[in-house]
Amino acid sequence: MPADLNDYFKKKRDEEDNDNNMPDFIKDFGKKATYIYVIIVLLVLIVIAKPYAIINSGEVGIKVTAGKYDPIPLEPGIHFYIPGIQKIIKVDTKVRIINYKAERDTAFGNVNAGIIEKPAIQVLDARGLPVSIDLTVQYKLNPQGAPQTIATWGLAWEEKIINAVVREVVRNVVGRYKAEELPIKRNEIAKLIESQIREKISSLPNKPVELVAVQLREISLPPKIKEQIERVQIAKQEAERVKYEVERARQEAEKRAALAKGEAEAKKIRAQGEADKIIIEAKAQAQANLEIGKSITPELLHLKQLEVQGKFNEALKTNKDAKIFLTPGGAVPNIWIDAKDKQKTTSAQK
Repeated sequence: MPADLNDYFKKKRDEEDNDNNMPDFIKDFGKKATYIYVIIVLLVLIVIAKPYAIINSGEVGIKVTAGKYDPIPLEPGIHFYIPGIQKIIKVDTKVRIINYKAERDTAFGNVNAGIIEKPAIQVLDARGLPVSIDLTVQYKLNPQGAPQTIATWGLAWEEKIINAVVREVVRNVVGRYKAEELPIKRNEIAKLIESQIREKISSLPNKPVELVAVQLREISLPPKIKEQIERVQIAKQEAERVKYEVERARQEAEKRAALAKGEAEAKKIRAQGEADKIIIEAKAQAQANLEIGKSITPELLHLKQLEVQGKFNEALKTNKDAKIFLTPGGAVPNIWIDAKDKQKTTSAQK
């Protein structure tokens, strides 16, 4: 046997001996390497292709298979699909807002935050005058009907449903009024706008959207109408002021009249009291005089005469040249004694 061939078989036997001496887990790894390679390749494909979608809270997923929308929305969680054949569309079901206002912060609105900003709604009033309406609309997508809504209206469903309905209703409602009536009937107009928007959206097939609230924020009128309203308001305020002044003057006059009447009544009461007092005193004096008159007797008169005569005698003793005047007046006359010396003038009375 040639030497080379012997070397070959010897080498082959050595390799078999080495294989027999190799641990079992190494032998198993070699057998399963193919499967491991397949799994690694699949993981790499999953990472690259991303055949899954994660639905967050406040969202639903819509699975589209070969252009056909699955009618059952996908709940929050992880969902797998077949790339190239299927795809998952995520739609927001949280409350969203459209702000219609005169000045916009951004050109296209902050859609990612659930807030869309649009220009104020321009409306013509009943006489054709331009009016600007600022409005806020809050709404949310119906989660259960989301697949049908997107299939019918597309991803621009807000523009086709909310924006179109709001502008139509605002123009119809505001167009019934004259511009100067709008500020006065603001609450009435706000209620009409909300009720009609709610009615139109609720009447859509499958009820795709739930209207949360509508707030009428501002009504911007033409400058001439503003000036006219301001003049009317100033006139009303002046009329109210005059009315108030007149009413206050009337109240003051009534107050003064009431005070004068009260003072007159008080004076009347005081005068009546004084009169009653005088009458009572006069009656008392008369009664006293009557009692005194009843008490005068001839003996009392004689006693009084004696007392006067005694005073007369005493006066003559003091001044013999005195002049005596007798003044008649009742049973006992008044006697006046006029002495030459004024300091010694005396008088005698009853």
